[in-house]
Amino acid sequence: MTLELGLDTFGDMTNGPDGAPLSHAQVIRNVVDQGVLADQVGVDFIGIGEHHREDFAISAPEVVLAGIAARTERIRLGSAVTVLSSDDPIRVFQRFATVDAISGGRAEVILGRGSFTESFPLFGHDLSDYERLFTEKLDLFARLAREKKVTWKGTIHPGLKAQEVFPPMENGPLKTWIGVGGSPESVVRAAHYSLPLMLAIIGGSPARFRPYVDLYLQSFEAEGKVAPPIGVHSPGHVAATDAEARDQFFAGYSISHALIGRTRGWPPLRRADFDREVDRGSMYVGSPETVAGKIAATVRALSLSRFDLKYSGGPVPHDVSMEGIRLYGEKVIPMVRDMLA
Repeated sequence: MTLELGLDTFGDMTNGPDGAPLSHAQVIRNVVDQGVLADQVGVDFIGIGEHHREDFAISAPEVVLAGIAARTERIRLGSAVTVLSSDDPIRVFQRFATVDAISGGRAEVILGRGSFTESFPLFGHDLSDYERLFTEKLDLFARLAREKKVTWKGTIHPGLKAQEVFPPMENGPLKTWIGVGGSPESVVRAAHYSLPLMLAIIGGSPARFRPYVDLYLQSFEAEGKVAPPIGVHSPGHVAATDAEARDQFFAGYSISHALIGRTRGWPPLRRADFDREVDRGSMYVGSPETVAGKIAATVRALSLSRFDLKYSGGPVPHDVSMEGIRLYGEKVIPMVRDMLA
């Protein structure tokens, strides 16, 4: 299976060249430009995250993906992730089927619970229903993604009987991943639906996720089936040198860490801890050679078919992100492919 190398962004709020904060609207336009550049330099996939808070600009990833689709030719387009628990599975399917139509068959979706809970009260959901909402909505979505006429019954929806949903996918099922943050139950769930597995690894050694990979693969081996793709989403940044990449990324990442940490009880991020994570953990920050070597090692360790670098990290300036994207596409991707050939 061919290795895909992608990029993810959450559309983090950033500052302009004068240091003043950009508007949410300008950040969204910048993300579209970043997606266009990624297409031009050979990146395989771009994922757009969904958030509903002041420090992230994008609450409707599919709309942004449609904007990128209209200006690109080959890059695949998806979410990173879609918070299915607080959305309507039918509408999610319709929106991604629309992106697929606009892009000529390049859409895919990564479904997950998300690490933030703002969308639950915003859309009238009770957090006490967290597990039931995701379980039932995933069951419905899995049918929508594969069946032209859907019959389904649950507690979150009146039910469907041989229901067609429009627009239909033009060329086969909608590629649907399950985003997993480290729960064995989520791995088993992805295997149950025979859906590709996307591991969100944002700290610690990537090798610690090997038991989840083995659990997933064994589920298919026991039935004599070939497992769907496995991917990893991890943060990082590419610059000309290791020192430059670390300085650029830490400046924004530490601000984002502090902002989120105030509501989660995290201590401030020390530079020494950041450097330690870059050296030995799941932070892919450095020169093209450094980042390529680390990605190749992770691909080998976890038997991956996809690696997505989450390049946005707090208020990292747009021009810095653009240069990182360029280096990722023109330098890192060819190096990784050579290392794994």
